Amino acid sequence: MSFLDYVVLAAYFLLMIWIGRIAMKRVKAQEDYFMGGRQFGKWLQAFAAFGAGTGSSDPVNTARTSFTSGMSGIWSTMSWLFVTPFYWITGVWYRRMRHMTLGDWFAERYESKAMGAAYTVFGIIFYIVYGSMFFSAIGKVAAPLLGDVVVIGGQTWKLEFFLVPIIALIVIVYGVLGGLTAAYWTDMIQGIFIIILSVMLVPFGLDALIERFGNPETDGLMTGFKIMHEQLPAGMFQLVGSANASEFPLYRIIAVTLISLVGVVIQPHFIATGGGSAKTELNARVGLVAGNLAKRFCTIGWAITALIVLALYADNAEVMQDPGKAWGIASRELLLPGLRGLMLACLLAALMSSADTYMLVSSALIVRNIYIPFVNKNASESSCLMIGRITGMIVIVGATIMSLMVQDVFVLLQLTWIVPIVFAAPFWIGMYWRRASTGSAWFTIGFTALFFFIIPWLIPMLAPGLKTSDRFAQVTHIVTTRVERPAAPSDIRRRSMEIEEYDKSLLLLSSDADLLLHQGDRPDPIREGQIISDTIVSGGKPIYWTGSVKPLEGSKRVEIEKREEEGATVLVENYEGSMEASGSFRLDFLIYDLLGVGLKNRNDSMLATMELPTKIVLPFLVMIASSFFTTRNSKQALDRYYSKMKTPVLPDPHADEEALENSLKDKASHEARKWFPGSDLEIEKPKLLDICGFLGTFAICFLIIGLAIWIARIGS
Repeated sequence: MSFLDYVVLAAYFLLMIWIGRIAMKRVKAQEDYFMGGRQFGKWLQAFAAFGAGTGSSDPVNTARTSFTSGMSGIWSTMSWLFVTPFYWITGVWYRRMRHMTLGDWFAERYESKAMGAAYTVFGIIFYIVYGSMFFSAIGKVAAPLLGDVVVIGGQTWKLEFFLVPIIALIVIVYGVLGGLTAAYWTDMIQGIFIIILSVMLVPFGLDALIERFGNPETDGLMTGFKIMHEQLPAGMFQLVGSANASEFPLYRIIAVTLISLVGVVIQPHFIATGGGSAKTELNARVGLVAGNLAKRFCTIGWAITALIVLALYADNAEVMQDPGKAWGIASRELLLPGLRGLMLACLLAALMSSADTYMLVSSALIVRNIYIPFVNKNASESSCLMIGRITGMIVIVGATIMSLMVQDVFVLLQLTWIVPIVFAAPFWIGMYWRRASTGSAWFTIGFTALFFFIIPWLIPMLAPGLKTSDRFAQVTHIVTTRVERPAAPSDIRRRSMEIEEYDKSLLLLSSDADLLLHQGDRPDPIREGQIISDTIVSGGKPIYWTGSVKPLEGSKRVEIEKREEEGATVLVENYEGSMEASGSFRLDFLIYDLLGVGLKNRNDSMLATMELPTKIVLPFLVMIASSFFTTRNSKQALDRYYSKMKTPVLPDPHADEEALENSLKDKASHEARKWFPGSDLEIEKPKLLDICGFLGTFAICFLIIGLAIWIARIGS
């Protein structure tokens, strides 16, 4: 990067810290610090939702999966698309709760301060995992711009070990100073930067395609799309990939959407960005939906950028070896000095706009659900603010450390889909059913944590023999599919790169006869239109283990089936002999055994998808069943809670408190608005605004998919 790029970065960091200092003057009490005084309108709420939900990992994940799977790679981020209409409903929940944390909600609904504390522990763990995903992505993007290593005091360090702590420190400084107000102001600025990021590379990339493969004097920018189609195989422009070629076939998209819907409402930051900090209920709804829809539109830009990179740099060994660097390499190669710094600032903005909110929500959880109820019940506002500022950095420091230990951002992304299920069933059922009790909630939390996380982790230590058991040390069938198709120009350039890399390695190994024997054959050159075969190897995944299953000495691969399909040859193999497993045991997969579901013949996407239904359904069944055998919560607490959730919020706090008291006395009108009057089910009849907003958002979701399909077809 040039001097101008570093000036842009420095100016950006200073601006964030200055905003934190300005916002600090507004902070007088907990509600000011943790909720910004609940005075935010639609505009700031939208950018808060956009910023908190959009991290630096999102462009990286989308670019990586789009680079390897084509347009279907957008589902690594777009899998949340059809969750968005439900935000029109949930935005009202968080505002009507009138709480500062979701831990407060658990403490009120289930009359248990201990449950609020347990949720706090969950929240901190969740944000350490979630935040580490964003920090990990920074290394992938910044490395091509700044270099893979830095030298300090004569010692060489990987870039992440230098850059990530600096970013974490800046987030801590302005977040600690200004609270949620500073976070939202910076989110607005950072949101604008992120939107710029999402479209910045596309025109530069199209222009580079024309420069390299077209005629810059006569070709317009739209010709770049035509060139992209000429350079890449047609399958790269399919929005829903095949089960063999894509990580996100249609059935996986559906399953991920369901588990996202179940888990997203329980993410701790939703109490603020989900609508709790808004001035009115409408502001909460519009802000949450608009912010998340903006992210979905940006995703299309990230995917198109990845395809442009693939068309341009099919012969670039660096990006072919690590597709996670696609975005960073594109920034380095395509942008001018100053704009590279702006791009890095945009990615830092994406990280920081998420991390600041997570830090503040975590500090609120610690203050509201651990410090006040268990340490200092008579804590003053000043002491609560002090504790909040000190404890907020726990999440940032934890996420920083974890990001330096685990660099695979896609693995971290999959973790964040699963972790929220621990508290999801008590939340959803407690929202709508009076019979849901404290005992059943505790039982469900304990069951979910034990069954899906703790016992699977302990099994390899308590029963090590299972790791070599013939029944459980199994892998799915290894399927090698060879598909014949005409070579595209990008294939020719990639093959030229492979030949060049082979020749380089041959020179390096020329003095070692043993290594030369294992070098393999030199790839053959290909020409455009020549029939080539894509070899897709899938399967071989451990069925009952999260780690790996490797063959022991004496084991061998044997052919199970070989068949011809339309334009493809499929070879199915598996291992014969003893195997050894590693990782945690997938206890829930025993359910499939009991149901007689065969697992060996499942492809990679299906196997990964089969992890989700049990995690979605089982906690709800356990919660409902256990509720019938445990003591109800007190009628007084339930009446107050459900009355509050049916009372529209008034912007004036005093008028709102008076409305709550009046609402509590008007039980007849609450019963009349229920779908099932006189029952324990607290499901309200939807109003016209609920229906129109929900259906309208669904229509926009389909519009986004249509836009993605249309853009993918431009130039075809």
